[in-house]
Amino acid sequence: MTDSVESASAPLSAGDAERLAEIMRALASPVRLRILSVLRIRPSTVTDLGMQLGTGQTTLSNHLRLLRNLSVVRGDRDGRHVHYALFDDHVADLFDEAMGHLRHLPSNH
Repeated sequence: MTDSVESASAPLSAGDAERLAEIMRALASPVRLRILSVLRIRPSTVTDLGMQLGTGQTTLSNHLRLLRNLSVVRGDRDGRHVHYALFDDHVADLFDEAMGHLRHLPSNH
């Protein structure tokens, strides 16, 4: 990302706005948000996520690939297994801020 993302006082460039919109669209999925909620607690394999979320491995793998391509999650290979985790603390902070906002919404939303 360019410096415009780093500075809250500068407007987003067109390129940064497109990239941020792409990430936000990816996060606008209940399944992906549930994946992030598990990974916020601990790294997990696709099998672990499937058991935790009751979602098929193929579906999860497709969602994880998209999140990985956008640097929202990372996959660390350990032999035959890939352990997925949030990409970095910025993703955890973004998730926490969104959850904080949700908790402060009026109950009719």
